[in-house]
Amino acid sequence: INFFMKKSIFMVALLLGAATTSFAQKANLDNPFSLEGAMNFAGGGVTWEAPNVRARYFVNDNIAVRASIGLGDGLGTPRSESYNFSDSSGNMAGTRDIARMAWNASIGAEYHLEGTERMSPYFGLGINFGGGSYNETWGDSDGTAYVQGLDADVNYSQSMFGLQLGAGLDIYLIDNLYCGFELGLGFSSYTYGDITTDVTMGGNTTTTVDYGGSETYIGTGAGNASVRFGWRF
Repeated sequence: INFFMKKSIFMVALLLGAATTSFAQKANLDNPFSLEGAMNFAGGGVTWEAPNVRARYFVNDNIAVRASIGLGDGLGTPRSESYNFSDSSGNMAGTRDIARMAWNASIGAEYHLEGTERMSPYFGLGINFGGGSYNETWGDSDGTAYVQGLDADVNYSQSMFGLQLGAGLDIYLIDNLYCGFELGLGFSSYTYGDITTDVTMGGNTTTTVDYGGSETYIGTGAGNASVRFGWRF
């Protein structure tokens, strides 16, 4: 077990210990709302993750509806990239800039089992969707090397749809403050629109269109070790 895995296990043990020794109790319908964030145990250490904001509302003691919205495509793609290309004299004369925008949202529901005074296990179902855009700009380059007088714009859009089925556990540390763990099996489909490229050379512009494509992913929600923290109010 590497150092960071040991740290993850130690942190979980502390949280469980706090849950069993504190006097906290699960909240009730007097405070049915909750907001959540997450802390991940990545290979480089402990990091806070904020891909989205998730809120829940308890309809009754057992059933909660939830929704989230955030930025990012869920694939870990960088938001922007920039490249420079040199001419024959070694000067940085050509450029290629990439800008991406993506958003994601989810709606779903949870069914909470009886559990204990401080622990609330549940099953959950969610529907995920999102979209985004991609823009690539070339200046005095063909996207891979310096080409004097060649400029271009590349554009396309994307959309996402997915389903998530999972189970989780909320542990109340103090009144209304809880940590949570969740593992799910999910399906995600990404659809990419046609790629439009406008190339300008010598004052003339040529437009080409390439057909888009799609990707699908199936997997669990355990890509990294994470702990959710939430406040119910």
